[in-house]
Amino acid sequence: MRAIVGLAATAALLAAHTGAARAETPPWRKLTSFFITPYAPHQNDVIRVLLHCPDDSNHAIVGSTAFPLKGSWRSYREVGVGLSERGFGRRGIIISRYAPPGHHEVHMKCVKVTIDKATHLRKVKVLGRASEPLFVREFRVKQYF
Repeated sequence: MRAIVGLAATAALLAAHTGAARAETPPWRKLTSFFITPYAPHQNDVIRVLLHCPDDSNHAIVGSTAFPLKGSWRSYREVGVGLSERGFGRRGIIISRYAPPGHHEVHMKCVKVTIDKATHLRKVKVLGRASEPLFVREFRVKQYF
């Protein structure tokens, strides 16, 4: 009799435990991923950035030395990317004519930004990081013909 009661209690505990495990978020929703296409653009081209951030993040920042603006003395530029409800984001970013040809590293940070309404102070918490290589080729007019 005790064995039957023990088996029933164990089965009930296992059923409750598996039900609780299913209620948790899937592990892929906590991952950070980052993809750039094409790998080797020319100067004055547009690259496409596709990314996924953890569910807690509400913004992503992509930065590289391949994105400088005309007339700017800064060699490194950061671009913001908005995220959807599931943490996916995409953006087209222009490779500048003034970007030096060669190898560059593109860095991505997934952040959670919270703003205090009373003081208007902003807190930025980094939740994930990733990086990708990028090879910038020299501008050629014949690429348009």
